[in-house]
Amino acid sequence: MIEEYLGISSDYLILGMAALLLVLIVLLIVFIVQMGQLKKRYRIFMSGKNARSLEETLSDRWDQIDDLIESNAANERNIDVIFKRMKFDFQKYGLVKYDAFDEMGGKLSFSLAMLNEKNDGFIINAVHSHGGCYTYVKEIIDAQSIITLAEEEQEALNQALNPSDPHK
Repeated sequence: MIEEYLGISSDYLILGMAALLLVLIVLLIVFIVQMGQLKKRYRIFMSGKNARSLEETLSDRWDQIDDLIESNAANERNIDVIFKRMKFDFQKYGLVKYDAFDEMGGKLSFSLAMLNEKNDGFIINAVHSHGGCYTYVKEIIDAQSIITLAEEEQEALNQALNPSDPHK
């Protein structure tokens, strides 16, 4: 009956079905072996190092991340404090060495201008002579002095206000 209906001998049909069943059994065995290997790797992965579980490792890493976030916030606060304090530190300077008197040599006299971020600060003028060394201080507020500046003092102030080296 099958022969008439399909046009194939039933023997060929049974052999084909047997071959298909054999291929399926082989595939089933391969999949079972692969599943066993996958389970073994999963158990090793979940056991972690030194019998620690993956969950414990992840929990430790989250704790470390929380600590890093707190440390970063503390660092940012400290940096803000440092920048606020730096506004009042002397950041700009200018130095002019000169001979106060023609008979002296070696340019032992100097004018030193020191300014903060807001261009407030002072100029120290040290005049060296045979009789001694005399030091004068002139206050600078907003890049200006109430007292008239000598040529060397003005040059030192200009150096501080307009540095040629960006690292000054």
